[in-house]
Amino acid sequence: MEHTLSNTSIAFLGYLALMIVVLLILAGLRTGLTLSGKKRANDFAPTGEDAGAFSRRLVRTHANIYEFFPIYGGVLLYALATGQTAVTNGLAIIFIGARVLQSCIHLLSTSVIAVQVRFFFFLVQFFIAAYWTLKFLGIL
Repeated sequence: MEHTLSNTSIAFLGYLALMIVVLLILAGLRTGLTLSGKKRANDFAPTGEDAGAFSRRLVRTHANIYEFFPIYGGVLLYALATGQTAVTNGLAIIFIGARVLQSCIHLLSTSVIAVQVRFFFFLVQFFIAAYWTLKFLGIL
């Protein structure tokens, strides 16, 4: 059976894929450090800072993705489960694009300008999710 993905489905799967990719990068980094003898497998700080600045940003990026998944994933899943993807399809690609850009910037830098740009992409996601929620509630 042929199935065409909606923009909402693409955004939902994109969010899941982003979580998987960032987790794989984290696992790869830690595996490399362990196999090279630089760190013991049971000796990584949960904050990632003990393995360098990139590791710290990577751990925070990973945490940021899953911290917001209940909200963002929940809204997308609600649309899919209730057949209301007409509400989310229009902005779904912008939404997942903002999420990916936020995560990429988080990985690249913590400079003031990077944090400001990252926050902009967070706000894009936040306001889209809030708009969708208000649409589901019939307020808009």
